[in-house]
Amino acid sequence: MEFGLWQVWEGGWVGAIMRGAAITVAVAVAAMLGGFVVGVICGLIKWGRVRPLTYVVDGYTALVRGVPELLIIYLLFFGSVQFVTQVAAAFGYAGLADSGYAFVIAVIAIGSISGAYSTEVVRGALAAIPQGQIEAARALGIPGLRIFRRIILPQMLRIAIPGMNNVWQVTIKDTALVSVVGLQELMRTAFIGSNTTRHPFIFYLIAAVVYLAITLISQAGIDQAERVLRLRSRK
Repeated sequence: MEFGLWQVWEGGWVGAIMRGAAITVAVAVAAMLGGFVVGVICGLIKWGRVRPLTYVVDGYTALVRGVPELLIIYLLFFGSVQFVTQVAAAFGYAGLADSGYAFVIAVIAIGSISGAYSTEVVRGALAAIPQGQIEAARALGIPGLRIFRRIILPQMLRIAIPGMNNVWQVTIKDTALVSVVGLQELMRTAFIGSNTTRHPFIFYLIAAVVYLAITLISQAGIDQAERVLRLRSRK
């Protein structure tokens, strides 16, 4: 009998694919949040020209953006796996090193990539804020922290949303690369299913549909957030 979607359901692959999709989303969200925090800090450093930290940030963004993402994952994983395994085993958590280490490395690797691109998005958003508003606030004696919280941050978020949307879409797709370290996210699950059943087209097609669904749903959410921030800025 020819293998088809019904066999995918009967074989329990639908549940495996959904679990893989959940891990993909978890990695992407954690990496994006971490990358955004890094991006805000590094973007502020570049925007404020805080030397010598500016040179460190420039080196970080140039390195991450100039090196293939897959190579970054390889370097982080294979460069530290032995050390982490030994530490975990010394404290009696050898199983934890096997089960959770790939997830942590995936988040750190994808987060560092996301952070490098987020840095430039945040820096550009900060540069787009009219300088006269900040100077006027300073002239009125408003504290620097309040200026950042009430003037700089809201405008930066509104201006940065389109760029951060692009970073998010790239982050979702970059999660497919972490399958090489054994994390059973969506791409890894599709790979296992295709090898087990010898029907790669069906499993990779399902993976493509799930990736597309994730990006479309998240795109709708981001569009809504952008509309809300735009309306608030007009009030």
